[in-house]
Amino acid sequence: MMIEASDANQRRPRIVLIEDDPAISEVLTILFERNGFEAVSHTDGRLIFNNEYAGGDLFLIDKQLSGVDGLEICRYLKEDPATSEVPVIVFSASPYVEQLATAAGADLFIEKPFSSKALMDAIEEEEAS
Repeated sequence: MMIEASDANQRRPRIVLIEDDPAISEVLTILFERNGFEAVSHTDGRLIFNNEYAGGDLFLIDKQLSGVDGLEICRYLKEDPATSEVPVIVFSASPYVEQLATAAGADLFIEKPFSSKALMDAIEEEEAS
């Protein structure tokens, strides 16, 4: 599934990042913007359940969030007709989460720690599919 801007104004594709660590969120936001994406980050994943987020062309979700499990967010996004076709990448420090992420509907799983190149390669892979 190609990641494309969702409106005709030729805006940059938008990545919605859900990560409760502000330092990681800031670094990833800079990485995405330097690679031509618009980045919107949220430290409180519960906002997704209230649809309090900017529409995304891709969601990048940490599995381990304070207050909510990232897999619950993934499942919610994949069950919602408005976001069911939007790619979701889940990341976690535990390699055992990969099967759970797939079962929750994640399009890709990335194990932490990861390099910026590995992350951008995964996003590009999702763009090409």
